[in-house]
Amino acid sequence: MTTTRLLAHSVEKPWGRVDIPSAVAPSDGRRIGEIWFSPPEGGAGRPLPLLVKYIFTSEKLSVQVHPDDAQARERGLAGGKSECWYILDAEPDARLGIGLTRDLTADALRAAALDGSIEALMDWKPVRAGSFYYIPAGTVHAIGGGVTLVEVQQNNDVTYRLYDYGRPRELHLEEAMAVSMAAPYALPDRAVPITAEERLVAGGDAPFILDLVQGKAESRQWIEEKMAWFIPLAGAGAIDGEPWRRGECWLIEGTTALTIDDGMSALLARLP
Repeated sequence: MTTTRLLAHSVEKPWGRVDIPSAVAPSDGRRIGEIWFSPPEGGAGRPLPLLVKYIFTSEKLSVQVHPDDAQARERGLAGGKSECWYILDAEPDARLGIGLTRDLTADALRAAALDGSIEALMDWKPVRAGSFYYIPAGTVHAIGGGVTLVEVQQNNDVTYRLYDYGRPRELHLEEAMAVSMAAPYALPDRAVPITAEERLVAGGDAPFILDLVQGKAESRQWIEEKMAWFIPLAGAGAIDGEPWRRGECWLIEGTTALTIDDGMSALLARLP
């Protein structure tokens, strides 16, 4: 049995924010867009199959797409990237762009990416705290401004950018055309309050399972998984005697005793 508190790495982004919650990262005036959780140096002994992030946005991120495992391996990459977003906070007009408003041919998608009309073709969904979306590989997507979310994804750094609002960054149109599902998003919109107990991603075609779990104050739970990511969103307690709190991410391998002091809401990710 092993439990590891993963290290939080702050990543500056031009679209990031300075008002990062102190429970997640120190507020030092930098524009932080992402917090990545990874093992301490020498820890875990190998690349982890999943990556957990906090994302904080002040403006829109690029319109992008990721390949699936088979498409990535055809290109000599380790694997593809499916991901999901659980919204912790959102400004009143916050949006996520997920899929398109109508089917497009590959040529039409390319033309829309080149002339910028892809922004208007995105399905910009209004979101609030508790909104949840699973983003399968191949889904054209973009995160809007004014959002705080937790992202769980396959740990493969492979992103094909279709459009970036005129920012001077490389686009990957040929790669994106080959893997994009240029169509409306097929899954239902979901609203899952932080106090719920619910399976958010069920495995199957998805490369991971994600649950929103709860715990009562002054109670104890056991987690028994070959590999799991414990992401506390509220509460405090101890895990095998080490204190945990919201804003952290723990890697659990084996059977672990989880003590809950004052209630708990958490995401628990694992492999199928």
